Amino acid sequence: MVSVIVIVSGATRRRKVDLMGEQKTGGGTWFQKYIVPGIVFQSCVIAGGYGTGRELVEYFMGYGPVKGTLAMCIISLVMWSLISALTYCFAVIYKKYDYKSIMKELMGPGWIVYEISYILVIFIILAVITSAAGSILNQLFGFNNWIGIIGLAVLVFLLVINGSDLIEKVLSAWSFVLYGVYILFLILAFVKFGDGIAAGYSMEQPDVGASWLQGGFMYSFYNMAVILAVVYTLRHCDTGKEAFKSDIIAGFIGMIPGIILFVAMCAFYPQITEEELPIAYMIDQMGMPWLQYVFQIVLFGTLIETGSGLIYSITDRLEIAIKTKGGEVKKWFTPVIAIALLVLGCIIAQFGLTALIAKGYGAAAWIMFFVYCIPMLTLGTYKIRKRYKEAREAGETI
Repeated sequence: MVSVIVIVSGATRRRKVDLMGEQKTGGGTWFQKYIVPGIVFQSCVIAGGYGTGRELVEYFMGYGPVKGTLAMCIISLVMWSLISALTYCFAVIYKKYDYKSIMKELMGPGWIVYEISYILVIFIILAVITSAAGSILNQLFGFNNWIGIIGLAVLVFLLVINGSDLIEKVLSAWSFVLYGVYILFLILAFVKFGDGIAAGYSMEQPDVGASWLQGGFMYSFYNMAVILAVVYTLRHCDTGKEAFKSDIIAGFIGMIPGIILFVAMCAFYPQITEEELPIAYMIDQMGMPWLQYVFQIVLFGTLIETGSGLIYSITDRLEIAIKTKGGEVKKWFTPVIAIALLVLGCIIAQFGLTALIAKGYGAAAWIMFFVYCIPMLTLGTYKIRKRYKEAREAGETI
């Protein structure tokens, strides 16, 4: 479906940038201001956050259904909403719409530490995406894993070279499809396994003390790379308050499908903790082959969404840097960078999905905590308050 949309769209539709590399901003509709950032965030976070279900097993299911749900709803959801709201408020009031500009404004020369860390985390997520794509087509059609990996890479490439306008539209449209399928999946899970879900929540839970808090924090931290990956969507906002509100909403839009999936997975606790692709396992248990195809095709589409959003965040940042310095972006630049990132992601994918999620995401979580979460909560909060004070004294609205 994504490839069809790209082909029909015809010529490449790049965003309009002036000679200094600044994006024309503001004047967006209510939907663009308050819903699009959340939809694009959800589209980019899903593949690395809960697309296969393995991520939820790794960070939540080990604590049992009850505390796993609490970790998602109380810790991860709050952290996503808080950090994204602070970041996007910061972006709009300082008029910075790519991750380098934001972190340079936030940390000064220390921004380079974030960029190195960000790219490393993006590679890990891209590797998980490509590995999952290979596994999906292998399970559905028996294809060699490389068929899924190459197919994903081609479709991501086509979206990236068509620019942010098309990416926003495709991600928004596909998110509605995804929500519909997830809601259908939850309904069918309750119909088929309602007693099992209730049993999962009522059975004796493992004694994990307060360690479930760590699971919620770790999960939120490694996904925080996505917050800055979709910052370009904020160009529709006129004020920092609008950005703050839209990204409180974004946390909920991003987490609700994951909560839906986790609740359904609890019907198969604890045996589901051993499955590499828990979603595929659950659908097999439902005995509905058609749902397997529908769900996995939608999931494959979300992998394309996430890959496109993450890679575009890097190519966009590089283009802005070139234009800000008065340079010209060659036609071959974006395609070459996109291909290079996809190839590196494919190489890292050879470590395997389970290993990448267990080890790679653990490392990514701590990286994002130290180089992004702490600076934004401290320096970011201070600079936001300072900027608003300056604006009030000058009679400005920001």
